[in-house]
Amino acid sequence: MSSEQPKSDLRVVTIGGGTGSFTLLSVLKEYFNDLTAIVTMSDNGGSTGQLRDELGVLPPGDTRQCLVALSESPKVRDLFNYRFDEGSLAGHSFGNLFLTALEKMTGSFAEAVETASEVLNVQGQVIPATLDNVQLNLAWPDHNVVLEGEEVIDVEALPYDPRQAILSLEPAAQANPAALAAIATADLVVIAPGDLYTSLGAVLVADGFREVLETTKAKVVYICNLVTKKGHTDGFDVAAHAAEIERFIGAPVIDVVFYDDTQPPDDLLEKYAKKGEFWVQTNVETLKNQHYQAIGGNFIASANDTPLAKGDLLAAHRTFIRHDADAVAKKLLEL
Repeated sequence: MSSEQPKSDLRVVTIGGGTGSFTLLSVLKEYFNDLTAIVTMSDNGGSTGQLRDELGVLPPGDTRQCLVALSESPKVRDLFNYRFDEGSLAGHSFGNLFLTALEKMTGSFAEAVETASEVLNVQGQVIPATLDNVQLNLAWPDHNVVLEGEEVIDVEALPYDPRQAILSLEPAAQANPAALAAIATADLVVIAPGDLYTSLGAVLVADGFREVLETTKAKVVYICNLVTKKGHTDGFDVAAHAAEIERFIGAPVIDVVFYDDTQPPDDLLEKYAKKGEFWVQTNVETLKNQHYQAIGGNFIASANDTPLAKGDLLAAHRTFIRHDADAVAKKLLEL
């Protein structure tokens, strides 16, 4: 973004978690003054899972990533992403431990996030999607099968078509009132790219999101994933991704879908194909018949275009093909 171009005062809210939200937020802050990230709260794996199990706290991992993405303090940002690699703290990031300590001290995860935002000099705000202590479940009642926990859902090849499954939070969770208020007063609501079931659906199935997304005057934009996920979204085209988002919400609330209408080099596609992941196809005729506007563009980042989250052991694979957040931000401004 040109240093001479003023930032937009549009109120922008993003929904998601993980690498997709981190990458997008890291660049959106250069374009928009009023930025809010609503973050998934069902992670139960890795450092986050261990802290939840041992200390009974809410999951800090995705929240930490979004805080870091919006931070204006490089050294503190690096500190929050620092991951211990030895001793009893091996596998834990400093930011996860910091948020956990604050929650234990104050008794409030929301207050912990506010304090961390001050320490990190966050531009904008990060809001947990729910403040309830929940577990993500994916169930096929007809087959009497239930996958319990985000970690299990994330790593396993799903046994049946996920479009026939019920995604839910246990116990049933209420959306964070602050998250609902942010959406109600937004100009743009951006559903970030990310795992459909563990990053996006985990937010959208909480009670309250359907009603506010149906009534907000904001334009709701979904940024479609670039590649499928093995065992989860095999064969899903752009329209199928958007359809699942609206199934989670329970209403046709999407106004615009961004999708990539180019294609990366064959050598990159081959690397993904070896892992069972493939380029998300576009059926233009299908998209023409949807209630939303489908906007194609070149949204693929080159190797050095987009910041990555340090300490992400899967980053090398995840970021062969990733969104050019700068191109996405410019397209959002056009809206």
